[in-house]
Amino acid sequence: MNAHRETASVDAAPARRTKWGVAAMFGLVGSVIVAVIVMAFVWPAATSQAQNLPVGIAGPDAAVSAVEDKLAEQDPAPFDLEGVDSGDDAVSQIESRSLYGAILLGDEPEVLVATAASPVAAQALRAVAAQMQSQIDTAAKAALTDQLTAIVGALKTGQMPQLPEGATGAAPEIPTVTVTDVVPLADGDSIGAGLAASVFPMVLGGMLGGILLTLLVQGIVRRLVGLLVFGVAAGALIALVMQTWFGILTGDWLLNAAVLGLGVTATSALIIGLAALMGPPGIAVGAIITMFIANPIAGAAQPPQFLPEPWGAVGQFFVPGASANLLRSVMYFPDASTWAQWTILGVWLAGGVVLALIGHQRDRAELTPPERQLEPSSTG
Repeated sequence: MNAHRETASVDAAPARRTKWGVAAMFGLVGSVIVAVIVMAFVWPAATSQAQNLPVGIAGPDAAVSAVEDKLAEQDPAPFDLEGVDSGDDAVSQIESRSLYGAILLGDEPEVLVATAASPVAAQALRAVAAQMQSQIDTAAKAALTDQLTAIVGALKTGQMPQLPEGATGAAPEIPTVTVTDVVPLADGDSIGAGLAASVFPMVLGGMLGGILLTLLVQGIVRRLVGLLVFGVAAGALIALVMQTWFGILTGDWLLNAAVLGLGVTATSALIIGLAALMGPPGIAVGAIITMFIANPIAGAAQPPQFLPEPWGAVGQFFVPGASANLLRSVMYFPDASTWAQWTILGVWLAGGVVLALIGHQRDRAELTPPERQLEPSSTG
């Protein structure tokens, strides 16, 4: 009898196998998903280029025009040059994050950079400083060569060489282009990689928190209380690891923890709200929005201007972009305006809570029977 059952089970097994076409289809779908994921993360880095970077410029009109014409030859133009009144004016605008740097022309040329604003932008400006120095050296050598040629020619003809008016006969002093880092990075994050990497724990932590609270906590009030506790604790712990332990973050510890906590909470709230409104598919939708759309265009590792338009600007209205921008400002740029980033994160948080409440009320209404069904039936 047992042998007969085993034989029947073996014979029936092939009927439960997945069809060849279905197996191939799932493999194809999986490969497409992997390709989309790779494209989402690689596309910003592959298509980004130095362009439209707000940079100040000051100096004699002729020198400013020459620099503008030289930069205009490049396509796309790496800098969006804006006139500044002086070096102090340029520093003020850099510290308020209106500019990424400045080019100061004149007898003492200087290039101002702010590595804390963007190491990539600072590197581009340092390259400009090196190019300016090369041009100055070339021009000085050419002038000296012309002067020596004139002297040698005069001596050959037996004439007394005449020095230009004001010349002393000594070699002319060649100006040196100074590079000044107005807002440098913290000692623990000298290349800025840690600050850019801080976006990932906020994104991943927020997603995990929202998923766990959705799956493990029942009751809308309890879930929202758990969201609040999770956000506060996550912000404090991330700040503890990144600032106290590794020294990647700098500035006011509580303020940094508040930014990190708000970013994590806003992402978790989105997951919770979409799951309450759409059911389990809402978790996937929230993850796609956060990880595969918002994260690649956040502009944390490079200026948003370097991304293809308009995605760099669009990315600043999602949680990862606003969080990274806000964290950079509170750490390094106390004079910068941050109300927009606080507002964006607050709107995402409030939106997630509202969606959660709407989903809860809808489910509650569906589970509550009509009043007429609750009335006891009358017996005649």
